[in-house]
Amino acid sequence: MSGYPDSVSATDQQELVRFLEDRFACAQACTECARMCALRASLADLDGPENQQQLRRKGILCAEVCDATCRVLADQTWQEETGTRAQVEWCRAVCLETAHVFDRNPGAEDGAKACRDCARACTEFLALLV
Repeated sequence: MSGYPDSVSATDQQELVRFLEDRFACAQACTECARMCALRASLADLDGPENQQQLRRKGILCAEVCDATCRVLADQTWQEETGTRAQVEWCRAVCLETAHVFDRNPGAEDGAKACRDCARACTEFLALLV
């Protein structure tokens, strides 16, 4: 095929496999985090105290950001590394903020863990984008 090298070294293949595995792991973590945040937001009292309203807002925002990040990572064309990096960094920051909000609310431990797992996956994936 035009534009593709005739052969790829074993090191290049290993780097590509690691890149794709970390990209997939990040997308999976984003999906799980979005699910947990949406669930936590749906359980928050709409007219409850300020901490419940903040939990709901953060949960919804985190779910939306994680969903958008997953879509960016699933994009086959994936040509714009700068935009992808910005999206994944934003996702990591929102997940960490959301985890802190969840930490202050009893019963939200699973959501906080999912957010931290997602932030960790984002960090690991970002390390591959040089």
